[in-house]
Amino acid sequence: MESVIAWIHEKNPGLDGAIAPDEDLIEARLIDSMDFLDFIDLLESISGETIDLQTSTIDDFRTLARIQERFLSASVTAQA
Repeated sequence: MESVIAWIHEKNPGLDGAIAPDEDLIEARLIDSMDFLDFIDLLESISGETIDLQTSTIDDFRTLARIQERFLSASVTAQA
């Protein structure tokens, strides 16, 4: 998850402090449409899995907690 948070901070240089797990990343404009495909690539790289956008919804990318649950739980478990 550190890579995801670092990516968000890189894309938002004015962002100070931590990002709450339940903060709406899209409403807060921390992830925008211009960078969304790069964000998908990052998640795929971290998880080692392809993200099927046909079975995903925007809500799957809305918060750090949901991203962890939906896309990174398996990779975190595998690394432990």
